[in-house]
Amino acid sequence: MKTWQRFYPEETPPEIEIPLLSLYGLLERSANLYPSTKAVIDSGRELTYLELKLAADRFAVYLFNSGFQMNDRIAIMLPNCLEYIIAYYAIHRLGGVVVQVNPLYQSNELDEILRDSEATWFIGREEQQEILRVTGFSELVTFIPADISRKGGPISSTMDKELPELVLDPKKAVALLQYTGGTTGKSKGVMLTHFNLIANVFQDFSFTAEALELQSPGERMLGLTPLFHVFGNGRLNSAVYAGATYITLEKFEIAKVVDLIRKHRPTIFPGVPTMYIALLNHPGLTADDLSCFKYCSCGSAPLPIEIIRQFQTNFSLSISEGFGMSETSPTTHRNPVNGQKKPGSIGIPYPNTDARIVDMKTGTKVMPTGDAGELIIKGPQVMKGYWKNPMDTATALREGWLYTGDIATMDEEGYFYIVGRKKDMIIASGYNIYPTEVEDIIYQHPAVKETCVYGVPDTYRGETVKAAVVIKEGRSVSEAEIREFCLQRLARYKVPRKFEFTNQLPKSAVGKILRRILLEEEMQRHTAGEI
Repeated sequence: MKTWQRFYPEETPPEIEIPLLSLYGLLERSANLYPSTKAVIDSGRELTYLELKLAADRFAVYLFNSGFQMNDRIAIMLPNCLEYIIAYYAIHRLGGVVVQVNPLYQSNELDEILRDSEATWFIGREEQQEILRVTGFSELVTFIPADISRKGGPISSTMDKELPELVLDPKKAVALLQYTGGTTGKSKGVMLTHFNLIANVFQDFSFTAEALELQSPGERMLGLTPLFHVFGNGRLNSAVYAGATYITLEKFEIAKVVDLIRKHRPTIFPGVPTMYIALLNHPGLTADDLSCFKYCSCGSAPLPIEIIRQFQTNFSLSISEGFGMSETSPTTHRNPVNGQKKPGSIGIPYPNTDARIVDMKTGTKVMPTGDAGELIIKGPQVMKGYWKNPMDTATALREGWLYTGDIATMDEEGYFYIVGRKKDMIIASGYNIYPTEVEDIIYQHPAVKETCVYGVPDTYRGETVKAAVVIKEGRSVSEAEIREFCLQRLARYKVPRKFEFTNQLPKSAVGKILRRILLEEEMQRHTAGEI
């Protein structure tokens, strides 16, 4: 038995059986079991599970009649909406590969993904069609307006062909090309199979749902994380499997989110750090407003310990921290929903999942308990590889282990802690400094809303520590005050030598603060001699 398995919920076995099922099979199953249960609420539009399946089937017929074949790659460039969900399961009904595209991408970003993925089909709205024209790919892909997935005209009149039987090997068939967020450089196409994604649904359900005695059907999930991101996509699949009602919104706007919570009373909230920070800073939000939640989880980026503490104090709600990546479908670790939770820890590995901390030089030596090293992971949720990228695949996947690039530690009870990214570590005067440790301290200052710590060139120290800081509305604080605050809580060499106050920090579509952008801006100023 692994050390961490002692802390599994009583209902969770160390190993679970994962069925050989397609993603479309999830929807088909729930349509049979819960036909009249509400599947999706998107503003004023609602569909039951049976209605969602029929809509997906109709759209699959439309695609098939248009010439779509198994293994065709089709880009979806849509925000969270009913059209995305229908298209997603329709494509999987035909054994196609969904290419995830951020709807905020401009032509150069879209060009990169279409060129790399070799997608021949494209689903989007009129504004995306205009961007597509600029790329030069408009003549190379078949564009399908998103609203065809729900309009009756073209679809109801093209039911003349019977769909072929869906025959695929879930362990081999790629379901998703999930492009990495580009937070550390050029995006890579992560190949996730049906089995990868189904495995994570069952791992998540085993680890959380049974321990919380969640109902199938009966729960309501607040689906705000972008569906084009692996975290949001995974939660959609989990909701469909559980027969939950998926309540979504095209764009995270805090006033609309609060109205949505008050109206629909969701019971499950998978959020990201910026969403929890926005809820904390909403002046009219009360504990009663959020009393509907049975389970709140956080993904995509580390959640500062101070935010967890404030959320518990203000709303009497605990947030379950975990860890995941595009390469792992996405979740590998989580704090137990019942039992021992450790603030600041990503928790313990899911069922069927193994994890180690190894030395950063060779990646072969297992580090002693408590020592920092690279986190490596093995499990059924680990990707097939990077699309058309054998070199990076060979670097990341070695003897069945995924080398994450994250620096972590494991304590004596098997709980894991992310210290930082290998590429983010700051070396100042020979000392290793991890940005997240410094950020956790700065977040404790009552005037700080958001912060990001990074290393900048220094002629004497090699690198020195800089912090970009966003101050809460109506508050003020000086650089000297924050520096003194840090000096009282950190070793002197870790305290930022430079601070930059700003109105906002650059973020990815899922709300992850983009340290890379701040670094690039800093280097441009340094090269230009401005600093």
